[in-house]
Amino acid sequence: MRPTTTRLAVATAAGLVLASCQSGSKSTPAPAGKSASLLAMEQVAIAAHKCWIASKDPAFKSYQMANELNSFGGTPRFLLVPAKHYGGKPLLVVQAQGNSSRVDVFGPLMAEPLGARIGSDIARWQAGNPACGAAA
Repeated sequence: MRPTTTRLAVATAAGLVLASCQSGSKSTPAPAGKSASLLAMEQVAIAAHKCWIASKDPAFKSYQMANELNSFGGTPRFLLVPAKHYGGKPLLVVQAQGNSSRVDVFGPLMAEPLGARIGSDIARWQAGNPACGAAA
């Protein structure tokens, strides 16, 4: 009887050691591995979706958002494309690169009257203010 009890105790201890190793690796916080550019773009993309797309803002009704935040090239971004042509040429590109939290905005929409509003919205969101603001 004694060898079986010893084996059971060893197996239980090994199981506890393995379980503690596994649970320790799960407790590592995910945001620690995110680059400054990804953190900045997540903040801006969430606000843009909420304020421009989900709110059904009339100024943005003919566009849809294409998220590309999971960029392996270190350039998380999102695009505004024509709503009826998702695979069409992007009309707006909002991106950040590498370990910079600076967000760049460019594309044909920036030359339109809507460009001033886009620029002020992006600047506000990048600064940490998620408010949608007034229509321009």
